[in-house]
Amino acid sequence: MHAPAALRNRAAIGAVLAAELPESGVVLEVASGSGEHAVFFAERFPQLEWQPSDMQREALASIIAYWEDYEGSNLRFPAVLDATNPGEWELSRADAAVCINMVHISPLAATEGLFAGCGKLLAGPRNPAAPLILYGPYFEQGVEPAPSNVEFDRSLRARDPSWGIRNVEELDRLASCEGFTRTARHEMPANNLVLVYRRD
Repeated sequence: MHAPAALRNRAAIGAVLAAELPESGVVLEVASGSGEHAVFFAERFPQLEWQPSDMQREALASIIAYWEDYEGSNLRFPAVLDATNPGEWELSRADAAVCINMVHISPLAATEGLFAGCGKLLAGPRNPAAPLILYGPYFEQGVEPAPSNVEFDRSLRARDPSWGIRNVEELDRLASCEGFTRTARHEMPANNLVLVYRRD
């Protein structure tokens, strides 16, 4: 699988990850999609073990194909992970979590599960500042939304009423329920944001 957006945004996301990820450890990527980001970031951060994941059969097959061609040793075999069911996640620990372009194309229950699952996965004394990093389009209170994001939100909700661009304040509330606080907001190209959450 090939996702044109992954090629467009990976360098900009990588620059933010370089400032926010730990120097070593395991990074869980939730909803890895095609797997192109996983390969790029595994190459970009060879000191980190990159754990891709998804729940869609087609996506998992694509990730496996990229994994088979990857020449390094720090890209893990993809995990089957349903964000809406954090109690069944295969991993027991991670040092960081990254989620790119999932929040707006999934029901709110997936985002709730993301925070709940990462709240447990990133807990512990080994890395108390382990980040949960979200990338995508978001609406913000007091900030005029870009017309392209308004139209995108309309098209998403037409495809599935449970989808749609979320409000940052709503994410902050969900995060606080799981012991997270937003510690950074990075403006990105094409009217996207990176939001970084860490446990209190």
